[in-house]
Amino acid sequence: MSDSLPLPQKAWPELRAGWVWLCGAGPGDPGLLTLHGLNALRQADVVVYDALVGEDILSWAGDAELIYAGKRGGKPSAKQRDISLHLVELARAGKRVLRLKGGDPFVFGRGGEEAQTLVQHGVPIRIIPGISAGIGGLAYAGIPVTHRDVNQSVTFVTGHDQTGDTPGSLDWSAIAQGSQVIVIYMGMKHIAQITQRLMEAGRSPSEPVAFVTSATLEHQNVVESTLGTAVDDAKAAGVEPPAIICIGRSVLMRQVLDWQSLEAGAAPRNLDPLDRGRPAESA
Repeated sequence: MSDSLPLPQKAWPELRAGWVWLCGAGPGDPGLLTLHGLNALRQADVVVYDALVGEDILSWAGDAELIYAGKRGGKPSAKQRDISLHLVELARAGKRVLRLKGGDPFVFGRGGEEAQTLVQHGVPIRIIPGISAGIGGLAYAGIPVTHRDVNQSVTFVTGHDQTGDTPGSLDWSAIAQGSQVIVIYMGMKHIAQITQRLMEAGRSPSEPVAFVTSATLEHQNVVESTLGTAVDDAKAAGVEPPAIICIGRSVLMRQVLDWQSLEAGAAPRNLDPLDRGRPAESA
């Protein structure tokens, strides 16, 4: 996509001086950036971006100043307070500021904290949602987060809290018993503890699990496993964070919906992975 390609005819919002727009860039594939996001990139004076925002997306920012503000678990990174206050400083300097985050800014993206800081300091904001990796990344892996024959609920959780530990505020027993499908962000560091807690709460060791790394990108990798073997399988496959982890029978649908493998000419592994015994279109 070039800058000469016009946006569809619409009264697109103007990113004005002194404003900060918090925008989700999606899970990685540049094509999943929204048109509002592209519109923002074309107007911004400054783009403050996170670690998971790719160069392809940043290339649409034109002559804007690019400021890296990525936070990666276990690696040196800027403090959240400093990032938030820097956004305030840039806005007060009369810049048109785009805060660009991977996925969606309000899904485990600290967007709420940054937006609150900006409002508390009198800086006007706009929120631009993005496709979260827990939905878009799994879709690229051929895993639907909801399926009528599998689940009527899905729970999104983070694998660590502000301290870097497994969230103590989470009732893993309630999650295990109350949600048919569980999607975990930032869970690799504590995967052994998480899987153990879920099995202790009654989840079967044979329950399907999938790890998705580099979601939606050309080098995306998917490791299929089970709750009981997830730790060993992830280690054997060299799974490294960041990864999206999906737990539940919806993972089985990858056997028929791995559309990237189908596009490459592979045959479906199983046309009826849920053993429904009837056509998919039947009620």
